[in-house]
Amino acid sequence: MTQRPPAADGTPFVHVARQPIFDSTGDVVAYELLFRGRMDAVDAQSRDSYATSQVMVNTFTEFGVDEVVGDRICFINLTAEFLVGELPLPFPPDQMVLEVLETVAVDDEVVKGVAALVEAGYRIALDDFVWGSGHERLLPYASYVKLDLLSADLDHLDQIVEACRAWPEIQIVAEGIETPDLLKLCDSYGFELRQGYVLSRPQTLTTVSLSPSRLRQLELIGVLSAPETDIERVREIVTGDPALTIRVLRASNSAMVSPQARISSIRQAIVMLGLDQIRQWAMLMAVADAADATEAQMIEVLTHARLCVNLAPTFGVDPDAAFVAGLIAAVAPILGMSPAMLAHHLPLETEIANALSRGVGRFGQLLRTVEVYQRGDLAELAATYTGADLTGKMIEAMRWARIS
Repeated sequence: MTQRPPAADGTPFVHVARQPIFDSTGDVVAYELLFRGRMDAVDAQSRDSYATSQVMVNTFTEFGVDEVVGDRICFINLTAEFLVGELPLPFPPDQMVLEVLETVAVDDEVVKGVAALVEAGYRIALDDFVWGSGHERLLPYASYVKLDLLSADLDHLDQIVEACRAWPEIQIVAEGIETPDLLKLCDSYGFELRQGYVLSRPQTLTTVSLSPSRLRQLELIGVLSAPETDIERVREIVTGDPALTIRVLRASNSAMVSPQARISSIRQAIVMLGLDQIRQWAMLMAVADAADATEAQMIEVLTHARLCVNLAPTFGVDPDAAFVAGLIAAVAPILGMSPAMLAHHLPLETEIANALSRGVGRFGQLLRTVEVYQRGDLAELAATYTGADLTGKMIEAMRWARIS
């Protein structure tokens, strides 16, 4: 993956760009998500399956889709591999519009795949639509047709618009609007949606990446591909890699039926997301093949989380919930975020969220004790911890982290 140079501690950055799509009144109603290999890139550099996988993984599991598009819908470019089902789409259809790239050769298999996606509830957009390219076969399934006014043959625009208007449910998205004259042209044709530099250029979003190890991803795919999947083994693999844990939490957030739902354990997140969706995300992450975070960082995070588990009985909290709280507290600084900020974007139970945000409650006391111990403040430790054998619990946590 081509990325911005890593930070001084070796942590890589990931990027995704979004370009607003406006309605005729000037309101932003959607964003098109675009691949960016670098923060300073001005175009996609790539529109293949790798790029699409990167956009999906980064949007849903690195940023969180709510951070990228809020409550707007998002358009994402798809290659034939996704359209025919060779690569998975591990997200619900509600917020997504699937763009069929103009480079896709529309054959019977693609038509069948698009029909199945529509049946599953996804909306389809035909990107850079040109009559006679074969993409007209997909008009019966399309919710949007994108016309590139900058490169279009304007002499034949009437015929193309007339063909699209034969399907009343289709909205036309005029793109490539780079001059006021082209914007006036949109008004004259009554195009419902507009996109282009004269309205807004793409904005590149950047965040620190915490990527799972390739070995863990492949191990997870293998376990999930077995005839009978052992959910406890899935939980062990996920909790053994902090990056997988955070990605599962973020993905479960986007999959929730009710925004009021909250989780307190990794097992609960796995059940909520479902093994099929976990399998699809694992496959997509393998395709995206993001660079690994440093081994030292991973061991430090796992040690922190495991020590929270070891101390959970002392503070009267559930060990699985203690693992979640400890892992998020340790991961947040690596991502350049505060625990409170990261907790805000995850579907956590109120008690865990309050501990991470304000340091209150039993989980807050637990996290503070672990933090105090790890920085060696013995005076404050004596005031927060009355249990025994803390050093032994720390040694066990370090041993567990190194073999996980």
